[in-house]
Amino acid sequence: MAYDKFTTLTSTAVPLPIENVDTDQIIPARFLKATERKGFGDNLFRDWRYNGDNTPKEDFVLNNPIYSGKILVGGMNFGSGSSREHAAWSVYDYGFRCVVSSFFADIFKNNCLNVGVLPVQVSPEFADEIFKSIYDNPNTELTIDLEAQTITNSDTGNSESFDINGYKKENMLNGFDDIDYLQNIKSDIEDFATTRPF
Repeated sequence: MAYDKFTTLTSTAVPLPIENVDTDQIIPARFLKATERKGFGDNLFRDWRYNGDNTPKEDFVLNNPIYSGKILVGGMNFGSGSSREHAAWSVYDYGFRCVVSSFFADIFKNNCLNVGVLPVQVSPEFADEIFKSIYDNPNTELTIDLEAQTITNSDTGNSESFDINGYKKENMLNGFDDIDYLQNIKSDIEDFATTRPF
């Protein structure tokens, strides 16, 4: 399944400064029955967003109209816990295209890269600066330049570089998942095959 190309994203951000957010909090296990990557955004942080009677919890950030955007800024150790791909699907389906944190669980990070969500790991100090900027001014924008591998805080003008696997970077720049990548180099594979003995 192809995804939107990710080149440069400038957006306001939603702050979630909670450490050790695990995948069961991101998408509770009872919502894992579906096999298509659709509708999961409705249940992103379900138990934090809604009361038992399905009314929104006013104090949860996703229910606060002050904060919006395509970037979620999370606390340290974001995406820990089980390896469920559905956590990354729910983040994407909700509308986020980037998650910023000072540390990601490896499996969650890779699952995000596989579905078109860019995980940007920054230093704890830069994360703190971003949170302060957003709380001081919810209209603060972050700019993520994937080609240059930089994230910039519009409030302060400060930037940091981030790391990303080269293969995953190229896929995101082109809007490819793993299957799209193989289809894109199909002729190269076929040419190579002709040089191999049967």
